[in-house]
Amino acid sequence: MKLAVADDPGSAAAELGPRERLEALCDAGSLNLIRTGVERTAERRTPGDGVLGGAGMVGGKQVCCYAQDAAFMGGSLGEAQADTIVRVLRMAGRAGTPVVAFVESAGARMDEGTAALAGYGRIFRENVALSKRVPQITVITGTSAGGGSYSPALTDCIIMTQRSSMFLTGPGVVAEVMGEKVTKEELGGPRVHSANGVCQLVAEDDGAAVELARELLGYLPQKTSSSADGTTPESPLGAAPEPSHGGDPSASVPTQARKVYDVREVIRCIADGSRLLELSSRWARNMVTGFGRIDGRSVGFVANQPRHLGGVINAAASEKAARFVRSCDTYGIPLVVLVDTPGFLPGTKQEGAGVIRHGAGLLRAFAAARVPKVTLVLRKAFGGGYITMNSKDLGADLVLAWPSAEIGVVGPSQAVTFVHRKEIAEADDPVAERERLAAAYAESHVRAAVAARNGSIDELVEPSETRDRLAWALATLEGTR
Repeated sequence: MKLAVADDPGSAAAELGPRERLEALCDAGSLNLIRTGVERTAERRTPGDGVLGGAGMVGGKQVCCYAQDAAFMGGSLGEAQADTIVRVLRMAGRAGTPVVAFVESAGARMDEGTAALAGYGRIFRENVALSKRVPQITVITGTSAGGGSYSPALTDCIIMTQRSSMFLTGPGVVAEVMGEKVTKEELGGPRVHSANGVCQLVAEDDGAAVELARELLGYLPQKTSSSADGTTPESPLGAAPEPSHGGDPSASVPTQARKVYDVREVIRCIADGSRLLELSSRWARNMVTGFGRIDGRSVGFVANQPRHLGGVINAAASEKAARFVRSCDTYGIPLVVLVDTPGFLPGTKQEGAGVIRHGAGLLRAFAAARVPKVTLVLRKAFGGGYITMNSKDLGADLVLAWPSAEIGVVGPSQAVTFVHRKEIAEADDPVAERERLAAAYAESHVRAAVAARNGSIDELVEPSETRDRLAWALATLEGTR
């Protein structure tokens, strides 16, 4: 495969050219180009200049795709280029196929004036028209400015390469207007946008970005009216690989409620081949969202992450999870929710950040989702966090818990501080008395068995049986949307 050298003179990395990106995305020999714009002269610009549009197959399934050509006028958008992109998007809508865009653009072409701006308007309109109809994935392969950032933000997932950047106004304008000297990377590089939620995945280079796009497509359906069966050439339905981690998923979970661990290790003990495609891993790290498979079926994992902030839920985590839940519901992907949270993060900063609004957004997303929703309480679920993380009364189809889990309004120690304040204060040994009362409160109020008796939990499941029980639940609920 021919490589095009990155246009950054200081970079030694080799990057794929526009056509090579499309060929790498599509199954071998399946790419068909449209309006290629091969003539590039100042006197004559053929339709489609600065972009390649096409259609092909990925994993045996049809996709539409386009790639901007930064070697031609910086990939800037002109009227003819907009025509090609709009045609590709409309073709995807009519055929009911996903769209993958490789974006690298200096923005609107200045010498075309409002015609270029109008082109962006038409593209944005098509992006929105395709929303909730077919999956849209954008790969940022270089510098993308202005409208070259807005269009990706209207799609379902953004993948950035390490050499890429995206921003509405470039460093030159920022320096002139704001007096702030900043590099492209500092302004809108992958470190910036992976931490603020704009970008969901970061790849080392073009080749790795293409592989991520192909993998992501494997989890998604062709369109919203079809269910996501999770099949790929490597993992056909019915031939799901066992988790390579295997064993007891509770092995990495400390029994002490305040000790941290990585919930992704639990997911890897559940998911086929121990594979988790985590989205937005650097944004709101106290919440994990990502795709995996259980017994060959695509699922969306939503999990509290005790490794960061003890798994507490804050405004950013609520927004991140709500966005993911809505996306899974749109594309018919079942949800598996793993709960280990002390509740919502208190304080003036969170209230000022609108935690009520964002928390309500997560409640709304779970309550409105029509896909199968299965919840598993791993260690603890208290207060508003218990309700918000897809509780039974919020609409979960099945709620499971490990026998050692604790579920209640607050933790036992906090509860007895309020309920038995006088007894603790008057005791000869207040610390010992508080511990005794907390143990008694836990036994009668927060043990998972208590929640199972009152119907808040459907079933207590031994950790070693977790994967089999989830697979059974998903198979049983299949087709209930």
